[in-house]
Amino acid sequence: MTNVYFVRHALPDYSCADAALRPLTEEGMRDTAEVVRAMKDIHLDFAISSPYKRSIDTIKQTADEHGLKIELDDRLHERISGRDSNNHEMFQKRWADLSFCESDGECIQSVMDRNIAALNDILETHEGENILVGTHGTALSSILHYYDNSFGVEGFLRIINFMPYIVRLGFEGMELVEKEEILIINKPFE
Repeated sequence: MTNVYFVRHALPDYSCADAALRPLTEEGMRDTAEVVRAMKDIHLDFAISSPYKRSIDTIKQTADEHGLKIELDDRLHERISGRDSNNHEMFQKRWADLSFCESDGECIQSVMDRNIAALNDILETHEGENILVGTHGTALSSILHYYDNSFGVEGFLRIINFMPYIVRLGFEGMELVEKEEILIINKPFE
């Protein structure tokens, strides 16, 4: 079995406007120790992340503890958000129609397509291994939706406050056969 441990980043500093460079808050940095604790007794073979700073920083100490270098894959980055796109009305619209997006944003279908392409490459290249993946809320939600189309806006809104959040997906070949939540740290969405 191939186990993929998706780690949604810890609490970011929303005052940083550049999504790619947005760091973790001090509280978020402290919470990365919970990721280390949750993963300490699990053998990890490979680590890969979104290139966004908050995702890398959330899994860095865990990867270091396991002697792993973090590879980056641009396909794993978060949804490109348009202006005023992070509100409940927009969440509902995007999940009701995966091809919908604000004029300067990215639709969930696009996020899902690129994240699943990256995941498929990981599954083909690292079959039978335990993989650590640094990810984001919408990116992870799109992956969960791909394997279970009942995961929609309600599922997304359930995990929106989980930072960090770890979920393990177990695969036989390319088929998802198991899903297990490993860590939930609830933080308020801003």
